[in-house]
This record gives sequence, structure tokens and C-alpha cells, in this order.
Amino acid sequence: MLYLALYVPPDATPLPREVIYQPELAKYVKDWGQPDDIGFIAMLKDSQMPVGAAWLRLFKSSNKGFGYVNDETPELTIAVLPDYRGHGIGSQLLTQLVETAQPCYSAVSLSVSPDNPALRLYRRFGFEVIGQGGNSLTLTKTFISPKNHIY
Repeated sequence: MLYLALYVPPDATPLPREVIYQPELAKYVKDWGQPDDIGFIAMLKDSQMPVGAAWLRLFKSSNKGFGYVNDETPELTIAVLPDYRGHGIGSQLLTQLVETAQPCYSAVSLSVSPDNPALRLYRRFGFEVIGQGGNSLTLTKTFISPKNHIY
């Protein structure tokens, strides 16, 4: 799924699959199952074939990811198989991930290309652009926790 999370514009040459072994990408899945890792897999009911995944991983300033904000904000990664995009799977995965992350974190972040169609999904979920670097935007979704809510 990591390979599918990489956005390649429709008119561009696909990246070689080996790109996921580069350290700056591999760290998003390497040694999965750390205490702060959260993730979900979407599977077809009939065949149990995985068709999508969404996960969060916390990075430190010494090992920043592409959507790094700070040491307390995990980065979100999401991917859906091309034949299953546009059917609500990404929305379901993102809903589950956000609901699970909200009690644990004050925000989540991600990095996305401005021309990636997924940007519309992120905006619909309340992600806001907080920065731009190169050909990517950094977005965050901030959670309102009961302790920060004014009554």
C-alpha cells in the first residue's frame, strides 16, 4: 500500500516499485507495530482482498517525514487500489483513523501534492493547509478535545 500512497500525475511515468525501499519512504512502514502506530486495512467482504489502508505514524524532528509538523503530531498515509477509488473506501478509512486518533492526539498531519485528487477528501474532513514546500502541501486536522473546549 505504501507504493499506492505515492501520487504520480496521470501523464507522468510511474515510479519504480523499488522506490518504497528508500529510507525516506520505508520509514512509513518499517518496523510497523510501534506503540504509537495506528492503522486500518479495507478488505473486500467476499474475498478478504485488501483494497485500501490508512495509517498514522509519529516521527521525531531527527527523522522527519514529508508532512512533519512536530514531535507530537503523527503523519497520516492513505492508499486505495485504483479500481476501488471513488467508492467511499478512502472516506471510510479516514473516518475510522480520525475517530481512533482523536482521543490520543491533538492533531494529525499529512503531505499531499496540490494536484492530487485526494486533496478534496482531506479538505472535506477539515484538514487545512499550514505550509508548502517544493511540490507538496502540508495539511493538519486539529481536534477539539473536551479539555480544550470552552463551555
